[in-house]
Amino acid sequence: MGVSVTGAGRRRRSLWSRFWEGVRPVDPFRSVKAALGALVIVTVAITTLLTIVAVHSAIELRVIALLAAIASLVVTQFVAHGLAAPLDEMTDAARWMARGDYSRRVRVDRRDELGELAGTFNRMAADLEAADRHRKELVANVSHELRTPIAALRAVLENVVDGVSEADPTTMDIALRQTERLGRLVEHLLDLSRLDNGVVPLHSRRFEVWPYLAGVLKEANMTKGQGHSRTDVHLHLDVTPSDMVAYADTERLHQVVANLIDNAVKHSPPHGRVTVRARPGRAPLSLELEVLDEGPGIPEADRERVFERFGRSASAEGGDGGTGLGLAIARWAVDLHGGRIGVAESPRGCRIRVTLPGDTSKLELT
Repeated sequence: MGVSVTGAGRRRRSLWSRFWEGVRPVDPFRSVKAALGALVIVTVAITTLLTIVAVHSAIELRVIALLAAIASLVVTQFVAHGLAAPLDEMTDAARWMARGDYSRRVRVDRRDELGELAGTFNRMAADLEAADRHRKELVANVSHELRTPIAALRAVLENVVDGVSEADPTTMDIALRQTERLGRLVEHLLDLSRLDNGVVPLHSRRFEVWPYLAGVLKEANMTKGQGHSRTDVHLHLDVTPSDMVAYADTERLHQVVANLIDNAVKHSPPHGRVTVRARPGRAPLSLELEVLDEGPGIPEADRERVFERFGRSASAEGGDGGTGLGLAIARWAVDLHGGRIGVAESPRGCRIRVTLPGDTSKLELT
């Protein structure tokens, strides 16, 4: 019974909606054409009324004509002002947008075509504002990402110049890999159009987790003292099983791990320990990655905000002056994989867990 009553009510609302939309062309409050038609009708009615008054009175016809013209002008001016006001407001907002200010909005207090135009204008302004903000954030992200390979390359060259290490093939190979990574990051600048459209290609492949993460930690050890002043934090790698294989875009995953390690080192206590732990996930070639530190941790109220761009937890305020982009970049790269990232419960310090889905094509075939 309740279902039939609900269905009848829904049909009545649908009929009323169709009727309401059907009378719109003759509703002067919801149609500009109807408003102009009403203006003509009112003007003719005023003229006719004054003419009838002139016929049945001693008032001269020219006086009546003058009064009719004045009344028509007043009514026309009133209606014209109501129609032109939103257009003037949109013109003013468009001028500000041409100067780079996309925060201007116009009032949407009409139900006619001009109200729809104002709503569309506001949505366009919001889209332009979001695109401009995304462009600025992308430049900031790329600048943040360029810091790590530049710092590593600088460390290698300084060690060679100071005589701390020899310019042997191993050292030069590290410098070469950092230079290649710099080149790849610069190439990403050419992908601005695809990034703005939300189309970022992933080049996922199978890789051995242990040697890959060992290389990331080795680079992180070399950059300590460059991107930040901490040189006393020990990095530890825990991969079980040691021969595990995962499936992901290694360049994007490098962004995730490097930024998580950088964040953990910054907030570690003196002579602290940062652990990178990797385990296989439930799906084929999936990966569960955790980065743990021994710092103050992240308050529960801030566990979502720290992944926002330029977002920092209250415990980080007044700290090392970081930009607050590292965790935002990590979440961006994880989202591209269709994975998850978040702050997990930990008895001490902070534990950030990353889950990558692996080779999803294998799941579709099964």
